[in-house]
Amino acid sequence: MFDLEDLATFVEVADAGGVTAGARRLGLPKSIVSRRLKRLEAALDTELLTRTTRGAALTEAGVTFRQHAARVVAELEAAREAVSPEGELTGRLRIAAPLTLGPTHFAPVLARLASRHPQLQVHTAYSDRFVDLVGEGFDAGIRVGYLTDSNLLARRIGPLRGRCVASPDYLASHGEPETPEALVEHQCLMQGTETWRFLKDGQIISVRPQGRFKADNGVALAAAAIQGLGIAALPDLLIQDAIASGALVTVLAAWPPPPAGIYLVRPPSDFQTRKVRVLGDALSECFESGALVWEADIPSGAHHGSG
Repeated sequence: MFDLEDLATFVEVADAGGVTAGARRLGLPKSIVSRRLKRLEAALDTELLTRTTRGAALTEAGVTFRQHAARVVAELEAAREAVSPEGELTGRLRIAAPLTLGPTHFAPVLARLASRHPQLQVHTAYSDRFVDLVGEGFDAGIRVGYLTDSNLLARRIGPLRGRCVASPDYLASHGEPETPEALVEHQCLMQGTETWRFLKDGQIISVRPQGRFKADNGVALAAAAIQGLGIAALPDLLIQDAIASGALVTVLAAWPPPPAGIYLVRPPSDFQTRKVRVLGDALSECFESGALVWEADIPSGAHHGSG
């Protein structure tokens, strides 16, 4: 039999990338963490971690075992919460959030959550890359835009509206596109090689724009649009001040993008931990009342953000 504390310690060390970082996360002396890892490896008769100059790397067996151990730890935590649902939230809540909109719009909600639950450790990683929630040990992720099909469970916590924008100077120099197809004649500001979608009279038009300026962050794209480098497709939450000041103006107003959303996603499991549910409630309270239930297999499409 495995000691549950040893399992949880191994998952922390694996996710942190080393014994020292894992001990810091757990708030334990490094010696105790090392002792637990050795005890677990002895019980398995298998090496799970290879010590390196940079910390610790998972062995092939460690990679496989971490996936199972993380599920066991999560299920036990959910079971413990199920029998005491009204207890104070404790433990650690790891969240992957997009760098675009994250620090400005989601961080205040997470700070209020931590204030309401002083025994809860809230750890947030902000990045606009696509995050593997299961592989990287996150409890939940916040994603904005259009979700792709996956085995993750998603809860819609609010709407997300966007538009195409450009600076008045750019439009004065290059003219304004009258249809989405005309975008191919313009410099477009993109994250990569994405497809832009537009909706009119129930019809969706897809366009593959081109441009010389790309960035994996919406704030950077908004700054480029204000400088007159081209046309950008961005969420209203990010550009509302620039629209109000006149630094950016709406392009293709008759062709808005299809409705998108803000979602909280979590790894597949029969049990939803109470801390993830409370996180979803806090986000929904801010962005939309009456949030939807958890659902799998969201219709496919482009996505933005982390998690």
